Amino acid sequence: MTTYKEVRNVRTNRKSGVGRSWATRLGVAGGVLGLLLTTAACGGDSGPGGGGGSADEGTTRADGPVSMRFTWWGSDTRHAATQKLIDLYQSQNQGVTLEGDFTGFNDYFDRLATSTAGGEGPCIEQQDTRYVREYSDRHALLDLTPYIKDGTIDTSKLDQNVADTGKVEDATYAIPTGVNAFSTVIDPQAFATAGVPIPDDKTWTWDQMVDTAAQITKKTNGAINGMQAMGLNGGDTNFEIYAREHGQALFDEDGKIGFKQQTLEDWWNVEKKASDSGAEPQPSTTVEVFNGGIDQALLATGKGASGFWWTNEMPALMAGAGHQLQFMQFPTEKGDGKTGMYLKPAMFWAISSDCKSPKEAALFINWLINSEDAANIIKADRGLPVNTELRDKIAPQLDPAGQAAVAFVNEITPNLQDPPALPPKGAGEVQAIMQRYTEQVLFGQLSVSDAAKQLMSEVQSATA
Repeated sequence: MTTYKEVRNVRTNRKSGVGRSWATRLGVAGGVLGLLLTTAACGGDSGPGGGGGSADEGTTRADGPVSMRFTWWGSDTRHAATQKLIDLYQSQNQGVTLEGDFTGFNDYFDRLATSTAGGEGPCIEQQDTRYVREYSDRHALLDLTPYIKDGTIDTSKLDQNVADTGKVEDATYAIPTGVNAFSTVIDPQAFATAGVPIPDDKTWTWDQMVDTAAQITKKTNGAINGMQAMGLNGGDTNFEIYAREHGQALFDEDGKIGFKQQTLEDWWNVEKKASDSGAEPQPSTTVEVFNGGIDQALLATGKGASGFWWTNEMPALMAGAGHQLQFMQFPTEKGDGKTGMYLKPAMFWAISSDCKSPKEAALFINWLINSEDAANIIKADRGLPVNTELRDKIAPQLDPAGQAAVAFVNEITPNLQDPPALPPKGAGEVQAIMQRYTEQVLFGQLSVSDAAKQLMSEVQSATA
């Protein structure tokens, strides 16, 4: 994936002549290349007013019509729901036009980086934990603190576990859309078919998880795989939970690598044991399943008994499975239930520093997080609502998967760790790095020790 750092350098270094070589390396073509090599426009949002550098600049409805580009990633279901949000907001706010711009996650940050580097960042953008610090450090996001202080964005009812997760030092650059927890998901029917008891998730260990999964595979003659590979789907988050259980972190507060090489080796050895024992499918099948996305997940196709997923992914899993699935806490090494789990902002709302109408953008974000009308449309698609009052109100409206997520989050929240700090610039590359080395470990192309050493070196370079 093209990083924002790479594309932004095209914009920053135009005058020195560096821009063309960077653009060539990135494969930026035709009109986009021309855009990046010329003086950047003030932004893609029409209407008179300033360039969005300070909180009091920009056009408001009192000054005339406002048009703002609004971008997000997601599934067709999310696209349809978001268009309903746009239509409703426009009907309630005459003179405001929201131009929807969406894509799948795989292409989203390439497109966002290119438009931002060209001075045409979307006014309102959906952001991810891995990229907020990178964009804010490069002055691509607006500091929302003035809008929070004057009440334009009301944060008083937000879940305090995640309310400040969009802050960098004393400035707030992003507002959580909702909360998620990365969890173990199991299929009780698969356990019953195999005749294997479901472990107690308050006392189970990593070894017990693998041994139980291997039993399921064996007792069903491979018709049901005990677990999906933990190092691929959400691998960096899965490892982060393991590291935090051991008092470490993926990144520390200063943005440096926060785990020991031995900890990564220990975690990969759990993965190797799962693969070698038959708890997981053969590596080739594991990679094929991973590349197929959530629709091809073992749990969604009736071919697996467990996997690792965000709570807001349960509806898609259950839709495929056709029956009830169950959340479980992560195992621990000691079986004491003290996991490294935490609540994570599902994603963020942010305002581009290119936005010509920042006040109107802030009003829209406030509506997205605090309006019951908006919550009734979004429901749990972008995580359980970050506004805790709205979360309670919509809970009865949710499907069984959504209600299970609410119950699970309520159950585990008192025992969760605090969310990690925003990761450093370049952290968006870590997930792909983790997946690549996990594959090499599974296929026996690298020893666990060599893979851990090389991963740490590559992550250090990516985030330098």
